[in-house]
Amino acid sequence: MPGITATETAPDTNRHARLRQAIETVNAILLGKERQVQLAFSCLLSKGHLLIEDLPGVGKTTLAHALATVIGAQYQRIQFTSDLLPADILGVSIYRRDQEQFEFHPGPIFSELILADEVNRATPKTQSALLEAMAEGQVTIEGETHTLPDPFFVIATQNPLDLVGTFPLPDSQLDRFLLSVSLGFPDPAMERELLTARDRALVLDETEAILSPEDVLALQEDCVRVHASDALLDYIQALLAETRNSRWFETGLSPRAGIALLHCARAHAYIEKRDFAAPDDIKAVFPALARHRMTVPHGMEASVEEQIADLLKQVAMP
Repeated sequence: MPGITATETAPDTNRHARLRQAIETVNAILLGKERQVQLAFSCLLSKGHLLIEDLPGVGKTTLAHALATVIGAQYQRIQFTSDLLPADILGVSIYRRDQEQFEFHPGPIFSELILADEVNRATPKTQSALLEAMAEGQVTIEGETHTLPDPFFVIATQNPLDLVGTFPLPDSQLDRFLLSVSLGFPDPAMERELLTARDRALVLDETEAILSPEDVLALQEDCVRVHASDALLDYIQALLAETRNSRWFETGLSPRAGIALLHCARAHAYIEKRDFAAPDDIKAVFPALARHRMTVPHGMEASVEEQIADLLKQVAMP
């Protein structure tokens, strides 16, 4: 199998340095979650959307707010409830009698970074309105199409499905999210640091933008230019084939998931200041890309995460 080689294209040094500074700033606010923060930035730079499935109080809102702050994005938090309507998210057209025409009043989705909090507490109709807007980058109301901002990044949080009053997202809509992560509880040492640290809300209030939305667009273009060798593409295809042929998964990953894996590996490599993607980048992002797209057969003791970890061990790296 041919080796992995780099191109001569190098990332913009100053822009990359500010990206690293932005990541470290979020890490300093969301203590002990360096892996999840890097995955969140990889998702953003891949032009995807992020799903966080976790219990309340572990830092989901803090992550979204901190990320929006350091990239200078217009930020909106939408609390999803059972009585939330699509118009509450997308906006409405109101007839102006004095002008004899409809006037569009945009909803909170017309922001650069959206926190869709507890998305599985809303009805499927409202969920669908959000997820269709995510997929298309625009909304159509009263026959008129309105384009969403660019960059546009959605961080959706979801309660574990054993909590009362939830509407699980169907597989077709889960696929709209590029990555899925869990923050989890901190370890004892990090929890002690959280207990003695300054209030995170105060720290956030004092945090300033390090990047701009225009910088994010430029960074996204930088990531597209990260080299992926034939050997790396072979590795991606081998992983996809294993998910489809394994009896440990009910369904395998789609070609669209494979494309998403490549994009995310490039972004991960770029964050690491490399102009080529390596198998280690694939291994770093693969669990977050696969965990919400795959299920294990009913009755199996091993979890999806455990089976994904075994799969990565079974497929030979180039």
